Amino acid sequence: MRRFRRILIWFVVTVGGLAAAGAIAVYALSEHKLKQTYQVPSDRVAVPADAASVARGAHLFKAVGTCALCHAEDGGGTLYADLGLVGVIAGSNLTRGRGGLGGSFTDADYVRAIRYGVRRDGTSLIVMPSEVFTHLSDDDLGSLIAFIRQLPPVDRELPQTRFGPMGRVLLALGKLNILVAPKTVHDAGSAAAAAAPSVEYGRYLAQASGCHGCHGTGLSGGRVAGPPDLPLASNLTPAGLGGWTEADFVRALREGRRPDGSAINEFMPWRGYGAMTDSELRALWLYLRSVPPRATGTR
Repeated sequence: MRRFRRILIWFVVTVGGLAAAGAIAVYALSEHKLKQTYQVPSDRVAVPADAASVARGAHLFKAVGTCALCHAEDGGGTLYADLGLVGVIAGSNLTRGRGGLGGSFTDADYVRAIRYGVRRDGTSLIVMPSEVFTHLSDDDLGSLIAFIRQLPPVDRELPQTRFGPMGRVLLALGKLNILVAPKTVHDAGSAAAAAAPSVEYGRYLAQASGCHGCHGTGLSGGRVAGPPDLPLASNLTPAGLGGWTEADFVRALREGRRPDGSAINEFMPWRGYGAMTDSELRALWLYLRSVPPRATGTR
């Protein structure tokens, strides 16, 4: 009996020690990734103040960039997801109200965060889709910042986006690819095509609004990076859209319905994209019809 007790104690101590060592290793590796700093270009983007530019920025915020999904329509931020042991995702309060960034952020801070996904201290932002917004032209980025600058103050204090224990494990193992800076190409702003219903402008809108993020670089859809219960992304190439008409495409983004009447999953932010102008939706349609047909899931 005494021998069995000694073996049991040895087993418990050994397992506990291994668990503690594993926890320390996970914390150290995840902390290294979270504390890693990134050098980014110091882009000088002119931030206008005229009404037309601010209106353009509002449109980018609500429709093209769908910033309102995470930061709320009023820019005061929102708790986007509480994933328990995985962590918390919150869109920051961008206004000058209590809990907001607007009172301390410079134009350079906004450019660095939006275009490169990097904080003032050089560490990476989490979830912020800078790998998409890096394609914004200097003019559009300046207009977006101009709109954020004039947002009325909103008093809203939110929890910081953070990783929980399981989130740190997934981050340490490379299974949670939501650190922004390391996957953001330093595009330094695309030259925006003329805002007209054209293939070129449609390509710009698709890049700046993140179509390729979920639907793949070839827009063929399939598995989306993230939790396993996410819906499959649709094939947006001519092979996937098949007999869709332009009117079908517009209806899908404006009403969230496919040609057969079935509902589009809310994970696809069609409500935001549906606020694009008729000219922008036509440009997107022309671009989608111009890409090579691909089998679903070949990305």
